[in-house]
Amino acid sequence: MCVGVPMKIVEINYPMAVAEAKGVKRNINLMLIPEDEIKVGDYVMVHVGSAIEVISEQAAAEIWEALDEVLALMEGEEDSKDA
Repeated sequence: MCVGVPMKIVEINYPMAVAEAKGVKRNINLMLIPEDEIKVGDYVMVHVGSAIEVISEQAAAEIWEALDEVLALMEGEEDSKDA
């Protein structure tokens, strides 16, 4: 399964950028998004270190909500295996 992670662009030095999600900053590649279509403050979907599309802040929040739910369920499964 492939998973993209929503991140907020905090710095751009095209074709690279620094993006942040949940307090974690990462260097990402912007080569799949034209330079004139991306700016600091935009949210992007990041897959394997590359931004693959610009998304809305609302979409980013909804995706993180779903990812958090999945992670919580997975953690619960691990806890039940340990019991």
